[in-house]
Amino acid sequence: MSVGSTPGGVAPAGQTAQPDGRRWLVLAVVGIAQLMIVLDITIMNIALPSAQRALHFSNADRQWVITAYALAFGSLLLFGGRLGDLFGRKVTLLTGLIGFAVASAVGGASANFTMLITARACQGMFAALLAPAALGVLTTTFSDPKERGKAFGVYGAIAGGGGLVGLLLGGLLTEYLSWRWCMYVNLLFAALAAAGATLLLQHQRRTGPVRLDMPGVLLVSASMFCLVYGFANAATHNWHTLSTWGFLAAGVVLLAAFVAWQARSASPLLPPRVLADRNRGAANLAILIVGASMFGLFLFLTYYLQTIKGYSPVVTGVAFLPAIALVMIFAQVSNIVLMPRIGPKPLVGVGMLIAAAGMAWLTRIGVHSSYVSTVVGPLMVAGAGIGMSMPSSMNTGTFGVAPGDAGVAAASLNVGQQLGGSIGTALLNTIATSAAATYAASHLTHAVVASAGSRAALQAAAAVHGYTTGFWWTAGFFAVGAFVCGLLLRPGPLTRQAEAVPAGAQQPPVQTPDQPAAARQPGGVA
Repeated sequence: MSVGSTPGGVAPAGQTAQPDGRRWLVLAVVGIAQLMIVLDITIMNIALPSAQRALHFSNADRQWVITAYALAFGSLLLFGGRLGDLFGRKVTLLTGLIGFAVASAVGGASANFTMLITARACQGMFAALLAPAALGVLTTTFSDPKERGKAFGVYGAIAGGGGLVGLLLGGLLTEYLSWRWCMYVNLLFAALAAAGATLLLQHQRRTGPVRLDMPGVLLVSASMFCLVYGFANAATHNWHTLSTWGFLAAGVVLLAAFVAWQARSASPLLPPRVLADRNRGAANLAILIVGASMFGLFLFLTYYLQTIKGYSPVVTGVAFLPAIALVMIFAQVSNIVLMPRIGPKPLVGVGMLIAAAGMAWLTRIGVHSSYVSTVVGPLMVAGAGIGMSMPSSMNTGTFGVAPGDAGVAAASLNVGQQLGGSIGTALLNTIATSAAATYAASHLTHAVVASAGSRAALQAAAAVHGYTTGFWWTAGFFAVGAFVCGLLLRPGPLTRQAEAVPAGAQQPPVQTPDQPAAARQPGGVA
């Protein structure tokens, strides 16, 4: 990306556009916004017990604190991405930041369960505006391959490690302040990001009429709602209930109807050209698989450290720091050093294989295992694999899209991550619970029944067996993802290709970039 010396517009004719250092400040704004979004996926997990005691809601209701956010977020992401393309990413970014901050303040001040759930749903709604706008800004701000690698390395490190940071921050805030500060802390992030966006981003000038594909909005939102709700229902009930399969079946049918409608619509919500590219389609699949597998890692290792090893919330968060460090290091190395030379195919494939090896290694944990001998090593290996595969996939999934499609392309990646997380949480939790129950039943004896200590030991051993079963399945997800995505991705570095727009289809809106003083260069994408 190049920026002209004339603030607020294109460089005058005959004047050479010069790089503006403020584009790195734009990256900082995007990073803060993305960190806030990813934090809120996990930060409330550790705060849940404290919130439950304060607001007196039941065990059956507590899952809605997590699910309400995921439902609103996942259901509205594509809609939010297209709104950013149509009305400008500065407007949608600021709207998302302000709305997210207000919802967080309400949630922190919650006097009852209903107030908290409503606030969490509103957080998800505004996150659906915010997430694709932030990634869309990054996509249109950095088009130079070297700078793009650095920018997506930072962004991918936040996306991959932010959930782990949420566990650490949630533990610190809950233990030393209050669970309410897990909500209030968003006001600081939102204020910083909003101030930066106001000063640094230029409002997009759009040409052409505003046409929003409302049938597409309704179909995809209903589909995502049914799928996320169906998987969440499976996690809290089981896979045999009518409601679980009913919602999942409805989600699949609605998704098929959405795909069919997009091929016919004059102004599609998700233009087929965005995902028709082989690399971008594979990148979206990779994000879904990594998202599902990462949530398995978070879920089982958090429970193992707290319930089996007796770690406090803060110590549990600290225990994840080696993984955070490796995610960040390998995100930079893969995007800055390797991606321009070898392209995404080996990075995504090998990264997933490395993560699979880390998860397989993690199956060696036992009731009496130490953190140093059996946890930290595989955790670092898994972090390295995630750091290689996730940022590379995000870079690839937004590479070469027309500026008018940047928001919806970003939203499709976020949908994959969110849906993957829902699938991973539900499927892996069900598998682990079933494995633990089977283990306990097969090892139950009269001696165990007669001794409270023996019963406790059996329960711990059964739980660990469930966790290791979950880790084996997570390793399998990564391995299958490495094979499939390795086949789909094109070999070699990414090359920019012209977007094919079918005859009769509406051209994407022509927009100026989201940063100040932007200038387009011949042959490039601003």
